[in-house]
Amino acid sequence: MTRNTTTILASLALLCAALVPGPKTLAQGTRLWTQSHAEDLEHGSPQGVSIASDGALRFGPSAAELLTTPSTFVWGVAQDTAGVIYLATGSPATVLRLDSKTEQSTLFTTHTLAVSSLALGPDGSLYAATMPDGRVYRIDPKATKTLDETSAEVVLDLAKFDTPKLGAPSSESKSRYIWDLTFDSTGHLYAATGGPGAVYRIDLKSTPAKADLFFSTDEAHIRTLAWDKSGNLLAGSDGSGLVYRISPQGKGYVLFSAPRREVTSLAVGPDGTIYAADLGDKSRNPLPQLPIQNGMGITITFSQPGSVQAANASSTVPEGTEIYALKPNQAPQRLWAGKDEVVYRLASTPDGILALTGNRGRLIEIHPDGSSADFAHLDAQQATALAITPSGWLIGTSNTGRLYTLAAKSASTHSYASDVLDAGALSRWGRMEVDPASHGYHLFTRSGNIEQPVRNARDWGWNDWQPVANLSIASPPGRYLQWKAELDPDGNLSGVGVNYLPVNSAPVVEDILVVPGARVTPQAVQIGGPPLTIAFPTPAQNGITSFDGAAANPPLQAQKDRTAVTVRWAAHDDNGDDLAYDLSVRGDGETTWRPLKKSLTDKYFTFDATSVPDGGYQVKVVASDAPSHTPGEALTGELVSDRFELDTTPPAIAALKASADAKAIAVSFTAHDTFSPIAHAEYSLDFGPWQYIEPIGNLSDSPDERYDFRIPLADRPESGIAPDAEHLITVRVYDRHDNMAGAKVVLPAKAK
Repeated sequence: MTRNTTTILASLALLCAALVPGPKTLAQGTRLWTQSHAEDLEHGSPQGVSIASDGALRFGPSAAELLTTPSTFVWGVAQDTAGVIYLATGSPATVLRLDSKTEQSTLFTTHTLAVSSLALGPDGSLYAATMPDGRVYRIDPKATKTLDETSAEVVLDLAKFDTPKLGAPSSESKSRYIWDLTFDSTGHLYAATGGPGAVYRIDLKSTPAKADLFFSTDEAHIRTLAWDKSGNLLAGSDGSGLVYRISPQGKGYVLFSAPRREVTSLAVGPDGTIYAADLGDKSRNPLPQLPIQNGMGITITFSQPGSVQAANASSTVPEGTEIYALKPNQAPQRLWAGKDEVVYRLASTPDGILALTGNRGRLIEIHPDGSSADFAHLDAQQATALAITPSGWLIGTSNTGRLYTLAAKSASTHSYASDVLDAGALSRWGRMEVDPASHGYHLFTRSGNIEQPVRNARDWGWNDWQPVANLSIASPPGRYLQWKAELDPDGNLSGVGVNYLPVNSAPVVEDILVVPGARVTPQAVQIGGPPLTIAFPTPAQNGITSFDGAAANPPLQAQKDRTAVTVRWAAHDDNGDDLAYDLSVRGDGETTWRPLKKSLTDKYFTFDATSVPDGGYQVKVVASDAPSHTPGEALTGELVSDRFELDTTPPAIAALKASADAKAIAVSFTAHDTFSPIAHAEYSLDFGPWQYIEPIGNLSDSPDERYDFRIPLADRPESGIAPDAEHLITVRVYDRHDNMAGAKVVLPAKAK
């Protein structure tokens, strides 16, 4: 391969995917940005507003932060009749007491990982479960100093019990976790345990308190407890995802085998319907195990429930969560499913059930018909604890450990701020559109020229909120827009749209590549020579930025053809307008651009080089957005290519002479090209192989070169031609653009 051929192929590699269009964008004109689905609205910021599954915004409860704890997790919340609030926390593990909004104290502290559950007893005492030491403590809620493991009474110590588990070695027969606490109507305390799973019953009236194994299972954990309308204990497990109904005598019956491995929470509705939340893949436990070391230095490894490990890792559980409704004499009904949520708690409400979720700290209200509403958003990753009080709901969160109060009636504003619209360019704002059934709302907008508004928007390119009157937007033009709705108590808002018109901007032609010797045809028909791969440069090649992107411009096939020239360009329009292109050409020393092709829609063009005299040229590409605008409003952008050369005329060979003596043949000739330098020359003797020839002076850098060389003669039996026989000398010459000319001379045989 000659150097000139290599140069052409390198240039061809710069022409990427001219035949393959990029993603189609909307052309210029009025555009409509709509937010009518719950998935769209989830990207906004609700405050005291619920997002219904049907895409409606409704008046909702207002969440107010009461406390940020020193701990990472809040696992339990309780409130006594005097209004004192108690929190069970982890990392560090404590029981916190909140006497009012300002008076906080540490009631109990422990060196274990977490206080996992709290329960207020009928005797007025507070009961706290810890893990992984597996203990339940009786705590005086009015204690004036902080209690610890040595000063608080232990009413259950799992280390003193051997919990039977099918197939488990004796070293793993002791439960280590306590996940839930609940009281029955007689004042007995029940503890849900894990590793292995069991339920213990504690008689608190005995002195000392007496605990016994109430129910055992071969499941890894009993995760949650509840009571049905008949006074039976309900228990949800981790391992096989079972819901047990346990009689007062401790006899268990499986009510439901969930499709997933862990039942995280149970709730019972006013009509007796049992609700169960499940998560995790039954076929595997993808989460790591937790090592526990006892006092003798023996390490025992237990697998924590997936929901707990997800909270610890601030991650989601694969396949999300499902909630099932279990009604007597009916098949279980899947009421709700969330791919990205982990449900930590369920609670019955007059309208259905409330689910506390992670990993976005959201409360979801689910109705019996399967509809739902994103009820409230909390500034934490997981909502993990719940207490229902006469004044509202208390919500404990994890990552970070906070306490919120949730009240349906609040003096605070109930508002929703939308996601930010990026119009792509400076835009004028038109009217808003709202579903006609909407009512009880007040709309506002603000605009700006940076991507996100900040607290002091006026200092950062955003305007103040402007009220929307008669659905007309008063905010000034900008690239970004955000709308806000404030709802009345009976407010309902859905189907919100914003009309806008981007201000027209001129198209931009970013780059032009001209490749002589390449032809691109719509069907890529091979007209001569092997196919060539034409590809744009990537950002790593020669420091050139790829404007269209490699994914939008895969390589295409072209053909090597010295009689053709291919022009390829990259262009874009910030408004997404359809573009048309005009091409013109100008030669060296000329001042006028001569039309080459008009109204192209492709970003490439191939023309015949033989129709243009040899010489140096430039190509100009003019891009117009006229296809997307009325006449007189179109804008253009243009770019001129680098200079390139066209040469389709072969050189000429003159004065070819040959003479011979006894040892060699002497050959001389001259070569001339009308435009470009002579690149190289070759000769062949008697149809033998081609041999390279150096010009006189060795350098081949001129349109005129002279050659004078000798060809040694010797007996060549293999050719069958004797030295004194007739000889054919053929020469050929190439110019810099690979045009070739040939000539021959015959040297007669020597007379004998």
